[in-house]
Amino acid sequence: MNLKLTWELKSFNELTNEALYQVLRLRSEVFVVEQGCNFMDMDNKDQKCMHILGSLDGVLLAYSRIVPAGLSYEQPSIGRIVVSGKGRGLGLGIELLNVSILKLEERYGATAIRIGAQLYLKRFYESFGFVQSGEVYQEDLIDHIEMTRDVKNSVQSF
Repeated sequence: MNLKLTWELKSFNELTNEALYQVLRLRSEVFVVEQGCNFMDMDNKDQKCMHILGSLDGVLLAYSRIVPAGLSYEQPSIGRIVVSGKGRGLGLGIELLNVSILKLEERYGATAIRIGAQLYLKRFYESFGFVQSGEVYQEDLIDHIEMTRDVKNSVQSF
């Protein structure tokens, strides 16, 4: 099945109440309920980020946020990368990361990008040119690593 999502890039203030609700619900469904993590998802960074929403027929299936340099890391970042359980196995994660990288580079130019990745997704992120740039650490009882995508490592995984 080849779904074609509608992609939107919105500032926090441009998010409608319904869109914000769908974003917070999707993040909660996956990060809190599915992954069993008790953490404060609303970290006061959303207001300074750009939000990428991938929807099908008005239902949010994929989401990430573009974090400006200096807020989480020295470099700009992509965070809260999430695909709904209803959309997994359909290539939506690949599409989401490609759109996220493109939108980040449109906003900040060709630049290094740093992410905090769940360790089990290391190979997925490596396919986009990210390389491990830190030791394994635990966040909410899940192994994570920092990964960096230098400009010279730019790879598009289509």
